[in-house]
Amino acid sequence: MENKLNFEYCDNLIEEFERVIKNPIKEKSSVYYTGVDLGTACVVLAVLDENYKPVAGAYRYADVVKDGMVVDYIGAIRIVRELKKELEEKLDTELLYAAGAIPPGTDSLDSGAIKNVIQGAGFELTCLLDEPTAANEVLKMKNGAVVDIGGGTTGTSILKDGKVIHVIDDATGGTHFSLVISGAYGMEFKEADKFKRDYKNHRELLPVLTPVIEKVGSIINNHIDKYEVNEIVLVGGTACLTGLEKVIEKKVKIYTHKPKNPLFVTPLGIALSCTQNIIY
Repeated sequence: MENKLNFEYCDNLIEEFERVIKNPIKEKSSVYYTGVDLGTACVVLAVLDENYKPVAGAYRYADVVKDGMVVDYIGAIRIVRELKKELEEKLDTELLYAAGAIPPGTDSLDSGAIKNVIQGAGFELTCLLDEPTAANEVLKMKNGAVVDIGGGTTGTSILKDGKVIHVIDDATGGTHFSLVISGAYGMEFKEADKFKRDYKNHRELLPVLTPVIEKVGSIINNHIDKYEVNEIVLVGGTACLTGLEKVIEKKVKIYTHKPKNPLFVTPLGIALSCTQNIIY
């Protein structure tokens, strides 16, 4: 039986990234590579040095993206520009090169907007790829499915022999979780979204959210139905919900697991995909 994916590399990289978010590494590098992850709920910038090691990072919860699409173009540019400036001051350098990512299957709809946001914030764009494929730059999965459950969408990449053979996206994600919490607890949406992000509430929330988690499981089933998938890895901010993977595994009846902090997998994968080859 094929060995299951080991998250050692992924978890170590994320631990390094979490450390440099708090304490950036200011040693000079000949070049810096930045990953810009424009999420529905959170915008993340991950900065790597010339050896593709984490040196700094920053993130901000925002609502400039909806269902994977940029809905507040000016707001998105402003946030990325502000995070870029914050990191440049911490590193005492100019950040030139950046890569970005889009939900799978949406390149004809939104790739131009993502490109313009990154360039509008002052970066030279060097790479634009789909989110689950970016995540696999960190996961190093050979065979199976990478499922990126973000704030607005659930994106799935099917991999065989380390190559992506199919990508698809569905407009269901953490926003729907927050709507359920809002209705169940009588909270405003933003309050429900914040309540969901607090780990101490997860045990209480899991039974409340099980129906919508099962819906995500059904979406995954539809995405992988025609492929031989023996393992599913969950990434994305919504995948941080404690116990979510067990509910999905029960629904899809396929071994399902996730790294320690799924939120930072995709932005780090985007950064690892960054080069010095500018896209015009």
